[in-house]
Parts: sequence; structure tokens; C-alpha cells
Amino acid sequence: MSGRMVMVAALALLVACGGAPDAAVDGGAAAGAEEGAAAAEGDVATATLADEGFEEILRSSNGRYHKGGWNHYGPGHFDLDPETGVLTSRGGMGLFWYSVRTYADFVLELEFKVTDEHTNSGVFVRVPDVPSSDEYIYRSFEIQINDAGEGVHGTGAAYDAEPATHLASLPSGEWNRCRITFRGSRLQVELNGEQVLDWEAEPRGKIREFHPSGYIGLQNHDDRSPVYFRNIRVRELP
Repeated sequence: MSGRMVMVAALALLVACGGAPDAAVDGGAAAGAEEGAAAAEGDVATATLADEGFEEILRSSNGRYHKGGWNHYGPGHFDLDPETGVLTSRGGMGLFWYSVRTYADFVLELEFKVTDEHTNSGVFVRVPDVPSSDEYIYRSFEIQINDAGEGVHGTGAAYDAEPATHLASLPSGEWNRCRITFRGSRLQVELNGEQVLDWEAEPRGKIREFHPSGYIGLQNHDDRSPVYFRNIRVRELP
């Protein structure tokens, strides 16, 4: 091979080898940027959740859910699936209540699912004392779950006191998102993103009195049709 041909071949090889690393560096930088953006999005999402100040009160440890911090009063019970964190009611009428602490002004979020439209249950707020009799029924508010009920006995109502504006629950077998806000005497309920109750609470119906703070509880009403709960979390309001 002549000296000129050797030089041309060497130059061609140099160009070929020089182009490939640049492309690899560019591709690596792009991939790194994408990974960095994804990580940043994850950090933002985590920070946002933390900033919201919600506390999971049906907790998991080592990847398994447990009933730590919860007690039950009355007949029946709730089963807990340790893998999914889903509570299933059995029998009744009883109250599964979070005993770690009481709450005054708060936002409570949870999901529930019913077996059929006649499923009867509820979420109790501001239960004033450790339940030792059925007296809590007359001294705290129950956000009703009963799609077959009407007025003050229908889903989203403050049971026996103030009706929901409309029925916003999803069909039986589907998970409903419920958000309960209690600040002072103002009681608000959102169901699947729709506000169904906004009420200045007062003693009414079966409610003889209500209190500035209390426990949170879930009702297991009867054997007829179970109710399911999951993703229970609460945030205190200043």
C-alpha cells in the first residue's frame, strides 16, 4: 500500500472512531437527563405527599399491614388482609376505632366499597370517650354509608341529622374516595370529588351532643353485606 493510501485509511479510521464516542456521550447524557428528570419528579411527588401532612393510620411494616393502634367495641369484627391493607366487616353492630389519639380539627381520607346498595356502615368522627357502651352513637357524628337509604339515612349524610345534597357513590363493587373535613362545627364531606355535605353541625335527630375532639371509628353494622375500607389517613388542621 502506498504512503498516501495509508494516510487516507488512517484518517478514515480516526474519523470513524472519533464520531462514535461523541454519539455515545450524547446518548448517555440524554439518558442521564431523563433519569434525573424522573428522579426529580419522584422527589417532588414524595415531597408533596409529605407536605400535605397526612398520616396513615392503618399502617404497614415490613410490607405487611397490621391493626396496631386500633381497638374494637361491640359484636363482630373487621378482618384485615395484611398484603393489601383492605378491612372487611364481619357481623355487628360494632365500632373499630383508632385508639392512639383523638382529633379536633382534621381532614380524614379513606376509600370504601360496598357489597350491594343495602350495605350499611358509616364513619364515626369525634367519638368523645373510649367506647364502653352504645352511648357513642348519641354523642358523635356518623357519616353514613347506605346507598338504599334516603335523606338523613343515605350515603354521605350526617346520620339522622343532615342529609347529603345528592348521591355521589359509585356502583356496588367499586371503590369510593371519601374526604371528611371537620373544623370547629363545620362538617364537610366529599365523595368521589363531589361535595355532598357542608353543614354547621348542631345536635339534631339522635345526636344529643357533639364534642370539640374525639376518636375516629369505622362501623361494622351487620352480617347481611360486608363493607370494605382501605387507605385510611388523617391530617390535623391548625
